[in-house]
Amino acid sequence: MPSILIADDEPRISGFVEKGLRAAGFATRVAADGATALALALSDEFDLLVLDVNMPELDGFQVLEQLRGSGSRLPVIMLTARTGIHDTITGFDGGADDYLGKPFHFDELLARIRARIRADPAATAPELRAGAVRLDVRTRRAQIGDRSVELSAREFALAEELVRHAGQVLSREQLLSRVWGYDFDPGSNVVDVYVGYLRQKLGAGIIETLRGVGYRLTA
Repeated sequence: MPSILIADDEPRISGFVEKGLRAAGFATRVAADGATALALALSDEFDLLVLDVNMPELDGFQVLEQLRGSGSRLPVIMLTARTGIHDTITGFDGGADDYLGKPFHFDELLARIRARIRADPAATAPELRAGAVRLDVRTRRAQIGDRSVELSAREFALAEELVRHAGQVLSREQLLSRVWGYDFDPGSNVVDVYVGYLRQKLGAGIIETLRGVGYRLTA
């Protein structure tokens, strides 16, 4: 499982990113200051660093400079509200692999992270299986037996979460947190709607409903 280091001193942002990445199958750790982020990034425990610029102790540019100065080739995606052309150029010149401005769409960040990690064949399992369901996490393609199924990004994320926990019951609240990455109104029926979409595409009997509890994908 790929491991992502999130360096950001805003708990609201780091928590949002962490929830979404965990739902997408990544291991995560958060660093709230630049010095901690640098030490962790140099530990060789992570596959990618999501790096803010404005942080205490060391800012993101200083972290990047020292990281690259040490010879580290850890992929770095700058995620910051500083989106002026000077800051963007500074980031790329300093060795950043990508630069994304705040506010941002999580799906775009996720796509950029996957694009960087995809270059390492060992970073992520190429395929997930549960019963007749097969998911290629790199190409985002789904198959039921020999039949290919077209899934939207959100449908695939929901299917991936269910397949990763095949045989386990996942509550609506768990799926909201892991797949959507942030808290919806508990009364929202978005999970039920998307489970319905998946059932139409994957077939009846693949996803079970346990009334008052949640959903389970049959193993």
